[in-house]
Amino acid sequence: MNRICNLFGIKYPIVAGGMVWCSGWRLAAAVSDAGGLGLIGAGSMHPETLREHIQKCKAATTKPFGVNIPLMYPQIEEIMQIVVEEGVKIVFTSAGSPKKWTDFLHQNGAVVAHVVSSALFAKKCEDAGVDAVVAEGFEAGGHNGREETTTLCLIPSVRKATTLPLIAAGGVATGSGMAATFSLGAEGVQIGTRFAMTEESSASEEFKTLCRGLNEGDTKLMLKQLAPTRLIKNNFYKQVEEAELRGASVDELKELLGKGRAKKGIFEGDLEEGELEIGQVASLISEPETAQQAVEDIVTEFNETIKRVSEVMF
Repeated sequence: MNRICNLFGIKYPIVAGGMVWCSGWRLAAAVSDAGGLGLIGAGSMHPETLREHIQKCKAATTKPFGVNIPLMYPQIEEIMQIVVEEGVKIVFTSAGSPKKWTDFLHQNGAVVAHVVSSALFAKKCEDAGVDAVVAEGFEAGGHNGREETTTLCLIPSVRKATTLPLIAAGGVATGSGMAATFSLGAEGVQIGTRFAMTEESSASEEFKTLCRGLNEGDTKLMLKQLAPTRLIKNNFYKQVEEAELRGASVDELKELLGKGRAKKGIFEGDLEEGELEIGQVASLISEPETAQQAVEDIVTEFNETIKRVSEVMF
């Protein structure tokens, strides 16, 4: 049996990324009901807001779901306590070392996966005792590694570095993309961009519509001195580009970014002054869909791709 499905108790090895301002309880429940693993994104939530989303997700689905927690979260202790109190059994951690919290989560009955951007960090995850790793390539929309390693290069490298169950992320949104990562050693995929654009995503309709109209090259990895993030080109992007070209300091970039930029763009729909994060693969998604439709399409295309490839083998 597929190790990712077995680990999380799901039908399909498809995980919806825990994205800020997109991954609320509705999206998590919808993906889980469709046979994948839905994640609630704690990164954009106050502690009590996270508790509310966990409780609503438990009420909305009987299927397994999890929470994604950036380890640099300022109220991390409170967040972890809420996860334990609410009985969350699957936790994806990111943006920090998993060493501090993995034992704590295991002691409280949770399975732990950690997001990495290099083979070196994947090996450290194994040493820290995590149950699975998510290897996320340069193509992703979220906080990427500074090495700018593409998924095509990252997955086989991580596969060599660790025996842990391996989930591929970054530039994956289709069944054929999923099949490609499986051929490189992945056993599951984490998909952010496609699910961020679904009906159940909590992102604004303005943001979703913009993303469906993106072409190849309409995003670029920026803010590398802070936390590398793939941005849609808008007025805020131009301000960041100008600042980086003139050698702005980290403090200047932090001041430009300020607070609430991602909320303004993704959640509130300010398409010019907001921070609009999305993956490169957005250019492949042009039609509105539900999470259920997305999962079904990915699974169907995956099986068709495997069949097609097997027919051309020599």
